[in-house]
Amino acid sequence: MLNPAAARGRAGRQWPSLHAKLRAALGPFAVYESTAPGEERALAARAYGDGARHVIAVGGDGTVNGVLNGLLSCTPERPGAPDWRLSTLPAGTGNDLSRALGVTDLDHAIARISARNEQWYDLLLASCTGANGARSTRAACAVVSWGAAAEISYRTSRSRILKRLGGRFSYYAVTLFVTLTYPNHEADISVDDHDMPKLTHYTGLVCNLERLGGGMKLAPQTDPQDGSADLVLFEDIARKDILLQPPSWLFEGKHIEHAKVAVFPGRTFRVDGPPAARVDADGESIGRLPLEIEVAPHALPLIG
Repeated sequence: MLNPAAARGRAGRQWPSLHAKLRAALGPFAVYESTAPGEERALAARAYGDGARHVIAVGGDGTVNGVLNGLLSCTPERPGAPDWRLSTLPAGTGNDLSRALGVTDLDHAIARISARNEQWYDLLLASCTGANGARSTRAACAVVSWGAAAEISYRTSRSRILKRLGGRFSYYAVTLFVTLTYPNHEADISVDDHDMPKLTHYTGLVCNLERLGGGMKLAPQTDPQDGSADLVLFEDIARKDILLQPPSWLFEGKHIEHAKVAVFPGRTFRVDGPPAARVDADGESIGRLPLEIEVAPHALPLIG
């Protein structure tokens, strides 16, 4: 499953070489190529219908998420024991899932896939208000966020100008603007049996991976195989406390030492807040609050 537009077209440019290496390592295979954003989900479902049971996502985390949800849509009655396997070649901007798997580069990924190294990761199943106003469910392998973090992701992905300037620069530019302008929200938040009513906060992220957003250590100690996830909650933190931090603040995980940043491990999460707040799954905008998230233990079979 190729997303040639990943990493500003780098995936497409690398594909002839990658195709030859994959064919040498794995033998013949079918290629499904997306031509528009969000098409990966339908293509993955088509591939499954054509008989594919091992799908390799060539792109970034957004490509992986689309393929994942396409495969899940084909086997809704078996969420805990799918008959398919998913792999990823890190050809995108962030590549957080590949990083979590210990994959360092494309050649390393191909070697790991050909060796049939298999791991089972937990999944995040998120339900929120979709674009049409109805409830929508989406799976994520890395993170589900709302509030400012989801707004940053949404604005970065929608700006053609910033995309041309580069991934990390775009992210920093949008982060600066959102940090200065995005308001705090009040919401009723629940983690398992722990209720936090009318909590004023800036953003929340339910994390399944330790490192997100291209290597930021947003959820230190999070384990994608322990059957739980970590809510990293930025409460009513002063904007200067975000803007004046050194660049290493998030990359070294030092933000969790701040008095207005809290971490809550859990298996079920609920957020009942203003419908203006966006919800994001693995870098893809999926709707708005209210939001429910459930951890599905060992529901994602990964080769590589």
